[in-house]
Amino acid sequence: MQQENWSSIIKSNSSVSLNSIKEVWQYRDLLWMFVKRDMVTNYKQTILGPLWFFIQPALTTALFVFINRAANTSTNGVHPILFFLIGVTAWNYFAECLTKTSTTFKDNAYIFGKVYFPRLILPLSVVFSSLIKFFIQFSLFLATLIFFLAIGNTKVDIQATILLIPFLILLMAGLGLGAGMIITSMTTKYRDLALLIQFGVQLLMYGTLAIPLSSIKNETMHAILLSNPMIPIIETFRQAFFNDSSFNAIHLLYSCIVMVTLLIIGFYSFSKTEKTFTDTV
Repeated sequence: MQQENWSSIIKSNSSVSLNSIKEVWQYRDLLWMFVKRDMVTNYKQTILGPLWFFIQPALTTALFVFINRAANTSTNGVHPILFFLIGVTAWNYFAECLTKTSTTFKDNAYIFGKVYFPRLILPLSVVFSSLIKFFIQFSLFLATLIFFLAIGNTKVDIQATILLIPFLILLMAGLGLGAGMIITSMTTKYRDLALLIQFGVQLLMYGTLAIPLSSIKNETMHAILLSNPMIPIIETFRQAFFNDSSFNAIHLLYSCIVMVTLLIIGFYSFSKTEKTFTDTV
């Protein structure tokens, strides 16, 4: 059989390297196109459209306020609406990055099988489109904060840790992206894992936000909750605006270590799976 001589062969890198990062930069216009696609298609056929950006965190916050009133837990002098709204806003960004990235291969198999582009662009597009949604919802929090300040019905004490907000956003994006890439690499073979993740994220949200960390007196339970890397991030958000607790750099460092670990494992598993996923999806 005569050997074929190809002028060029397109193949993915075996692992994420500087070349693959440069390749993503070369395809940055495509990245922006996917970001716009995500923003438009989310609420394209809904009655209320972009209003859902505000309705969803408002309703979720109302639920947590109800739980707080029923359980009679403390929010350290902060109005419960503000206390939970900042937590819900932060959690929503992490959850969006995680859940949407975790179905990257399954949701985009029809694209991957037709044309070549850096596959890493799709999970990154989720991070950036979700970031736009985060800023919209964060503006809702700021507007609510200003309203409560105007009526003098809350405790606000801005701290220097507010300068850490860009870093906190980076941590949330990294945690969601890293965990999502690990999961999407597994869901090419185990489809039901995606359904489990949806349930798990909802359950973890209640464990993270429903009971304020300051109200947990049991040391064992306190340590278990702190094993969730999102809790130090949300606690730092609250401390930056309300100074309701002391800033703990060690806890935040733990979140950073978890993020880096997840990103390394996620990038490796994603790049390994992208070469063969069309055979299993």
